[in-house]
Amino acid sequence: MDRVLPAPTPETRHFWDGCKAGELRLQRCADCAESYFPPRPFCPVCGSRQVEVYRASGKARLYSYIINHRPRPDMGAAPHAIAVVELAEGPRMMTNIVGCPQTPEALVLDMPLEVTFQDHGEIALPVFQPVNG
Repeated sequence: MDRVLPAPTPETRHFWDGCKAGELRLQRCADCAESYFPPRPFCPVCGSRQVEVYRASGKARLYSYIINHRPRPDMGAAPHAIAVVELAEGPRMMTNIVGCPQTPEALVLDMPLEVTFQDHGEIALPVFQPVNG
């Protein structure tokens, strides 16, 4: 079974194009300067439609997670972490943690992470891995 992938919309196309190009793209309000995620055509803080897309740093910290032990045909039989990360720019996003054991000992809250992308053909998904060192 293939992984269920999102379908880009006109409002999210910049985000998915960025992921395919190896960039994590966020939006920022030109009026109140708040960065936000998920993508939308207006600022969730002040309601302004004066928003801009920019390349985020790709740096984050582990905010919360669960370890799913139920096998999934699209994710393999091994446990996998379903996480919320807090991006360096402020917004939080749901993702998966890769590149480390999927155990509570390895998944330490506030650990520094960096984005990487998993290519699934027309879509690349942003996932996060521990920062080396």
